[in-house]
Amino acid sequence: MQQLRFLISNISLHIFHKFASLFQPLHHHCMKKTFTLLLLCVLIQSAKAQIPTWADNIACIAFTRCTGCHHTGGIAPFSMIDYASAFPYSSLIQLMVNDRKMPPWPPDPNYQTYAHERVLTQQEIDLINDWVNNGSPQGNPGNTPTPPVYNGNAQITSPDLSVVMPTYTVPAVGYDLYRCFVIQNVTAIDQFITGIEVLPGNNNIVHHVLIYADTSQTCIILDNIDPDPGYTSFGGVGSNTANLIGAWVPGAQPYFLPATMGIKLPANSHIIMQVHYPLGSSGQVDSTRVNMQLTTNASTRNVYIVPLLNHSTNLVNGPLFIPAYTVQTFNAQQLTPIALTVLAVAPHMHLIGTEISSWAVTILNDTIELIDIPEWDFHWQGAYSFRQPVKIPAGATLYSAATYDNTPNNPNNPSVPPVDVSLGEATTDEMMLIYFYFLPYVSGDENIIVDTSTTVQTFNNCTFALGINQPQHPSYQISVYPNPSGELIKIYFPHGAEYAVTIADITGRTVSSAGNIKSAFEFDCRKLSAGSYFISAVSGNKVYREKFEVIHY
Repeated sequence: MQQLRFLISNISLHIFHKFASLFQPLHHHCMKKTFTLLLLCVLIQSAKAQIPTWADNIACIAFTRCTGCHHTGGIAPFSMIDYASAFPYSSLIQLMVNDRKMPPWPPDPNYQTYAHERVLTQQEIDLINDWVNNGSPQGNPGNTPTPPVYNGNAQITSPDLSVVMPTYTVPAVGYDLYRCFVIQNVTAIDQFITGIEVLPGNNNIVHHVLIYADTSQTCIILDNIDPDPGYTSFGGVGSNTANLIGAWVPGAQPYFLPATMGIKLPANSHIIMQVHYPLGSSGQVDSTRVNMQLTTNASTRNVYIVPLLNHSTNLVNGPLFIPAYTVQTFNAQQLTPIALTVLAVAPHMHLIGTEISSWAVTILNDTIELIDIPEWDFHWQGAYSFRQPVKIPAGATLYSAATYDNTPNNPNNPSVPPVDVSLGEATTDEMMLIYFYFLPYVSGDENIIVDTSTTVQTFNNCTFALGINQPQHPSYQISVYPNPSGELIKIYFPHGAEYAVTIADITGRTVSSAGNIKSAFEFDCRKLSAGSYFISAVSGNKVYREKFEVIHY
C-alpha cells in the first residue's frame, strides 16, 4: 500500500510539472502557492482513494464469507448484511479475522484443501485491517453490491422426499440440548440420495443437524418413552443400526453427490434428525425440514458414511481414557484391503479434545494428507469435501491421532476441578471418530471436479478470490500460457520430477492424459469446446492443479 501511494504521488507531481509549464507568464510566487495547494488536494484525494470502504471492498467479503451466519435471524450474534449493522462491530470483526477465528474453518488450509472453503485470503484480511484502521468508512452507498437474501427458501425446489420434524419448543434447561426426532417409514423400496438439503426451522437456535436412517424399532421406542416430541440423546441417536446419511452446519449448502453416486436409503427406513440446540434456546420453537433428491437406479454407486477410524475397533493405545490432570494422545489405524475413493472426511470429538488429524500411508510409503484440525472446537465441526475425490490405493493404511487436554489449562474442560474422562455418549464423556464418505475406487474417480470455482461472483459487482490455500510450496507450481486460449497452450511444471498429467472438463470427464512429463507439456485446445478445463499433475504423493479457459473467436 505504501509503495502504491508513493507511485501515485510521483505521477501526480509529474502531471503538475506539466501543468505548470502552461502558465509561465504568471507570477512565480503566486504559482508556487497555487500549485502547492492543488498538489496537496490531489495527494489527499489520492490517499483517500486508497482507503478501503464498505461499499467498494468490505461488503463483498461480508456477503461471500460471513452473512451465511451473520444475518438477521442467523445464528451469529449480530448481522453484517448492511453497513449500519456491521459498523458498530468493525473492531471486533478485525480482531476475529486476524486471529483466524472467523469465519470458522477448523481444518488447516495448508495441510489439505477442500471444496467451498470459508477461508479469508491475506488480501481480504489486509483490506479489513486498512478499513478499520482508517475509521471503517462506508464509501459511496451506490457502489454496494446487492446483499444476499436469507429467507429460508429451498434450493432443492422439487424434492423427491421432504420430511419435517414435529414442532418443538425448547424447554428451560441449563445445558446444550441434543434432541432426536423420528419420521417413520419414509420409503417402501431401496433408494439412493443424490442431493440433500437441511432447512432449519429457526436459525436463531439450530446449531447443527445430523441425519440418520434406521430400519430397526429402537428409535421409535425411545421416542414413545418420551412424552414430548422426540427424545434427548447426545452423540448418536441411541441405535447401533442407525447410519449417518447427511449433516448440516451454519453456512452449509445443499450436498450433492457426484454423478452415478448416491447414499443408500434402505426400504422401510425411519429418518432420524438429531438437532443441537445450544444453551440459551429455552422457549424458542423449531420445526426443521430435510429435502432430498432420490434415484431408484440400481446401478448407482453406494457412498458409505462410516467412521473407518474410531475408538472401538482400531485404537492402538486404548482404551479411550483420560485421567484428570493429564494430556493424552491416542492413535488409530486401519488397513484398506481395496482401493477407496474418499469424497469427504468428518472428525468428531467432544469438549476436552484439542487436536485431531488423519492421513494415509501407501505400500510405497507415500503419505496422503487427509485432514488436520490443530485447534479442535466442538461447536464448529462438520464434514469436509475434497475439491476432487482422493484415491486411497489398495494396501494403504489409514491413520489418525487425537489429543485430549483434561487439565485446568483447557478452557473448554466442562469439569472444574477436572475429573477422569472415559468413552461415552454424554457431553462430559469423550469420543474419537473420523467419518469417511467413501466408496470402492473406480478408475477416473480422482478426476471428478467437486468444486470448480476459483473465484466467487455471487452478487452484483462482487468478485473475490475464494481463498483456495494450496500448501505453501512456491517451487511446486504449474502454469498455463496463454490462458485463455483457443489454440496451442503450454503447461509448465517444476523441474526435477516426472508428472502424470490429466485434463478434465467441468463435469470431471477426462479429455486428455499423458505420462512421464518432465518440464513442459504442449496441448492443442482447438479440438475442445469453449469452456473451463482443469489440469491435474501428479508426482509421487503430490497433486498440483490449475484451471484454464478455452475460447474460440
